[in-house]
Amino acid sequence: MKTISRARLTLWSQEAGLAALIIVQAGCAFVFLMDVFGDIMNTGYFSLDINIELFANLGLVAAIMVEARVLWVLLRRQAIADRAISVARGAMAQLMSDQFSAWGLTAAEADVASFTIKGFSIAETAGLRGASEATVKSQLNAVYRKAGVAGRAQLVSVFVEELFTGALHGDAQAQQTQKTHGRVE
Repeated sequence: MKTISRARLTLWSQEAGLAALIIVQAGCAFVFLMDVFGDIMNTGYFSLDINIELFANLGLVAAIMVEARVLWVLLRRQAIADRAISVARGAMAQLMSDQFSAWGLTAAEADVASFTIKGFSIAETAGLRGASEATVKSQLNAVYRKAGVAGRAQLVSVFVEELFTGALHGDAQAQQTQKTHGRVE
């Protein structure tokens, strides 16, 4: 079962609260408009107080329509943001898989690298993989060597850089070398 994050739950409750407020206001507007029409039917004409009530009710109806539009826009933006995050998650997973293959990592090394990038400690990774800490350290050193990085921070930065620039560490270095030597493609 998926867990709902606290931020998402808060956003949902705010959206539900705004929708409930719109519904209450719409109910009030209906009651007030029925009162105005009842007054018109009883008196047969528009008096100053009836005109004021009618104008106030029309303002309430306009406010309800604006609030509904704002809620709709916010819900659309949230849906777009949720899709973008979902795509980014999938893209990051694919990016990691592709890069691990390019580096020639074994399945075990790729698994250890994934846990490392996600922020797990060596002890946590060992526990999750059912391996000894020494085995995980050995596999992690092989990952660092194959990736051409000095440690955890550089390994993570390879993928963070991709998120910001769209070029992997090695690609960015190659591009910089080409620019330095005047061979920009």
